[in-house]
Amino acid sequence: MKLAEIQAVIDSAKARGTEPLERFIRDRLQDATEDEIQEAVSVAIEIIETVPILMASASQAAEERGLTAVVEPVLEHATRYFLHPMDLIPEMTQGLAGLLDDAYLVMRILQNLQRGPKPLLDWDLDEPIRFIRRIVGRELGEKLDQLAMTAMSEVSESVTHLWQHISVQA
Repeated sequence: MKLAEIQAVIDSAKARGTEPLERFIRDRLQDATEDEIQEAVSVAIEIIETVPILMASASQAAEERGLTAVVEPVLEHATRYFLHPMDLIPEMTQGLAGLLDDAYLVMRILQNLQRGPKPLLDWDLDEPIRFIRRIVGRELGEKLDQLAMTAMSEVSESVTHLWQHISVQA
């Protein structure tokens, strides 16, 4: 996982200022007051900044439980989207606003990893996901949900192949 590179993308977007994010949120939440917009900007930045922490925590938890072979491919998928996106909201032109879709996808992928009998992380990702989805909208949220499910499907196939390879060797 390339957490330093993800952090560099976040830092680069932050260095360009919050104005693009403010405009994006103002456009999406047209009935919001200026105070609500500023609060939404702060929350959005906080969520974006947690992405490397969440990914590092998921990787560490996977290693501690012996689930690296399953979890790392999922995290790599999220990392690829964050670093080399076919962006639905491009950060090159949108700055921090362009990281909303990346953060949403990472959180949805991690949320999917939580669905087992013993969650990978003890963090509740429902609220940040709802928050970002409210800002990006239903249509974009559905596209991102599909990308998250595709990541899980690809990992499922990888795990199946891994098990087949291991069983052949045994």
